[in-house]
Amino acid sequence: MARTEEAHETRLDDDLALLTETLEEVLKASGDPADQKYVELKAKAEQALHEVKSRVSRASDTYYYRARQAVNRADDYVHEKPWHGIGVGATVGLVLGLLLRR
Repeated sequence: MARTEEAHETRLDDDLALLTETLEEVLKASGDPADQKYVELKAKAEQALHEVKSRVSRASDTYYYRARQAVNRADDYVHEKPWHGIGVGATVGLVLGLLLRR
């Protein structure tokens, strides 16, 4: 399931990057700069693009921070109870070995 979510996030990142590049190209290449409606629409699109980029950046930072916290908690747990960590690692290895054997 985590692999599916990771693939989905990667695809979403790629789609967002493509959309951003396309919108930036359209904003640079189209319209009559003398047309007031075009100028307003371009400003609105640029503002929306800036806001989306900012939200995506904050979301990425949040996910990174949460992942880092989880890693630190796991590290602390393994240092506090090394034999439990070894047991969990062995169990996970056994289960993965059985699944991959199929």
